[in-house]
Amino acid sequence: MRRPPGVHVGTKVALAVAAAALAVASVVGVLVHRLTAADQLATARKELDRQLMSAAYDYAAARKSPARIDPPDLPAPVAKAVRDGVRVTYLRDGTRPVLWAATRVSDSEVLTLSRSYVPEARSLATLDRTLAAVGSAATVLVSLAGLFLGVRMGRRATAAARTAERIANGDLDARVRPDGRDEIARLSAAVDTMADALGARLEAERRVTADIAHELRTPVAGMATAVGLLPPGPATDLIGRSVKNLRGLVEDVLEVARMDAQVAVLETEQRQVSAMARRAVAGLAEVEVRVVRDTVVTTDPRRVERVLANLASNALRHGAPPVEVEVDGPVVRIRDHGPGFPPDLFAVLHTSGPQRFRTTAPGTGTGLGLTIAVGQARLLGAGLAFRNHPEGGAEAVFTLPDRT
Repeated sequence: MRRPPGVHVGTKVALAVAAAALAVASVVGVLVHRLTAADQLATARKELDRQLMSAAYDYAAARKSPARIDPPDLPAPVAKAVRDGVRVTYLRDGTRPVLWAATRVSDSEVLTLSRSYVPEARSLATLDRTLAAVGSAATVLVSLAGLFLGVRMGRRATAAARTAERIANGDLDARVRPDGRDEIARLSAAVDTMADALGARLEAERRVTADIAHELRTPVAGMATAVGLLPPGPATDLIGRSVKNLRGLVEDVLEVARMDAQVAVLETEQRQVSAMARRAVAGLAEVEVRVVRDTVVTTDPRRVERVLANLASNALRHGAPPVEVEVDGPVVRIRDHGPGFPPDLFAVLHTSGPQRFRTTAPGTGTGLGLTIAVGQARLLGAGLAFRNHPEGGAEAVFTLPDRT
């Protein structure tokens, strides 16, 4: 589910900067081209018009001049404008452009001058090539700078995102430690502040939970002793079961508090997986243990048995018997024959994990059993996955580290 945001952010920033640089270079190039072309044409027209006026004076004085009278190649637009009494300059485009100037010197004669416009066209083409080269170089340089900036921003954003993921996964000591004063630094500082506040809040809740559980142990133990002094009967049995359930709940809360405080210590030894499975479900009715393949692993047997007992008890409580416990090497599968996990609970189990005391409907939910199982599996370095079996029922797959 993780994505490398640094790469995406860096690429997007670099592309945005490159597009902006290319757009600016293109606009500047077009403007320079048009301004230069207009200035060149205006200068050339002004000069040719001046030469035309000088030639007209020479013609009037019967002096020799480079001007021509009624040339056959005179462009039609020029001839039409001159017949209307306008002195004109006209650029005829093409592969070899020619600039014309013409004026009427009598009712029937048109005096013209023309010259090649190729030098100006070549000069403009050279300018265009220079602008393209400079614009390309500037675009590349700015793009590289944008890529560097984008990658740097992306890495910082990635660091903040990964730290937030670590915090979400329970590593409350993770910190970004921002450097700088920009928006990403502010975001990183906010993540650190959130982690500090979350850690303080969870620590306070952990202490309150542990203190309450410790305080409850003494009166619960007294209640258990008092139940033993009551005369036998249905009322005594009911009270005894309630006290037993309360005692188990208090022990579960203490177990969760110890796991949250990360003070639990593993006591490892070599044990057969099948032996731990049978011991875990020994007191549970309608639970069948089937061994496909057995193996010996080095683990904490008390915690393994607690995980298997919680999973089997949860299957009996929220599923339907019989509950099958299948041992296949280091993998233990616990399956019931009920309706399976509800869709909303199944989605929670695959995203944030079991939620304490979460219930969905009467007779369903996770309580603390799955929370403790997931926490113990994490301590053991084991895998714990949940799914709905294709043939019906819910199934938990507990995979022990294969260390002998």
